[in-house]
Amino acid sequence: MNILIKNGEIYSPEYKGKKDILVMHGKISTIKEDIPPEITHHLGDIEVIDASDSIVIPGFIDQHVHINGAGGEGGPQYRTPPVQLTQLSTVGITSVVGVLGTDGVARSLRELLMKARGLENEGISTWIYTGAYQVPSPTITGSILSDIVLIDKVIGVKMALSDHRSSHPTIDELRRIASDARVGGILSGKAGVVHIHMGSEKPGLTPILKAIENTDIPIEQFAPTHLNRCEDLFNESIEFGRLGGYVDITAGVSPEYGFDEAIKPSEAVKTLLKKGVPVDRITMSTDGNGSMPKVNEKKELVRMLIAPVSSLYKEFVDMVKEEKIDIEDAVRITSTNIAKHLKLSQKGEIKPNKDADLVILDKNTLKIKYVIARGEILVKEGKPIKFGTFE
Repeated sequence: MNILIKNGEIYSPEYKGKKDILVMHGKISTIKEDIPPEITHHLGDIEVIDASDSIVIPGFIDQHVHINGAGGEGGPQYRTPPVQLTQLSTVGITSVVGVLGTDGVARSLRELLMKARGLENEGISTWIYTGAYQVPSPTITGSILSDIVLIDKVIGVKMALSDHRSSHPTIDELRRIASDARVGGILSGKAGVVHIHMGSEKPGLTPILKAIENTDIPIEQFAPTHLNRCEDLFNESIEFGRLGGYVDITAGVSPEYGFDEAIKPSEAVKTLLKKGVPVDRITMSTDGNGSMPKVNEKKELVRMLIAPVSSLYKEFVDMVKEEKIDIEDAVRITSTNIAKHLKLSQKGEIKPNKDADLVILDKNTLKIKYVIARGEILVKEGKPIKFGTFE
């Protein structure tokens, strides 16, 4: 299907003014001041969307989603189910990176890979990280390096640091993991990032800084996340961002969801900007569909929560509405910066020849009206019109 979007105010992320967008064969074909409706007579099957009083932004990219379920902490009854297509599409997420978490034993990277392929077939774009919390990392082919080089959807490795559930790897082990991921990225043309679940233990981000000492491994090889989970870690992340590192704020970790020590994500972004962290070094993800254990000071399970994938869209709105962050910057943080860091060259911008991943929002309320992924309308007038295989 071809799509003509009329009179929308475009944030590419840069504000481009009110323009028309022609989508053909899954790509953004043309962006002009006025594309006459008569063109529809020459294009056959085409849907015209009136985007007056609306803004058009790139689809959200969530680089941390437990797409095949997660959890198990506290017992197998706490394992979360796989995510469904409309859970993602209805909140504007058009690209995801699937991850494993604490459970690198019963949870399978092979199953994660197949779930990613399934979601891609259903309509959104997907990738995964190899690895889990454990070191040595679980892999599909036998090594981090070969997973990244040989498997199209593997774009990096997941691990955990400064957390009581991690393997507490040595600095040399961390260097080795980063080196393998980097070389894998170089050989495959991928990002080869080391995506790190950060806990609240005292070492904080120090192991990463020690790992890059006296090496040529760049700080941006790492993508530490959950950096708003507690004040000490968040304060460290400010300096980490000033040094050029990427600071990933978790939208699903917030006092609103029972994490009393966490900094509200939109407020965390505002503080990072005020403290001089470049906006192009700030990203946001959800930890969506993951089980989020609430523990006491003895690290004993008190109750179990599930991180909602809707939190990314919610915090986007709060960044704009509550924190008065420019829409351009909110788009960068939830889409463009992630695409650049992960080398997803077709994503994160509204430009000709890019993938047609678009979210149309009401200009005043920022309510989602349409979601388009790879040129296909998934959400129309706020309601899903395409469903997953078993929805």
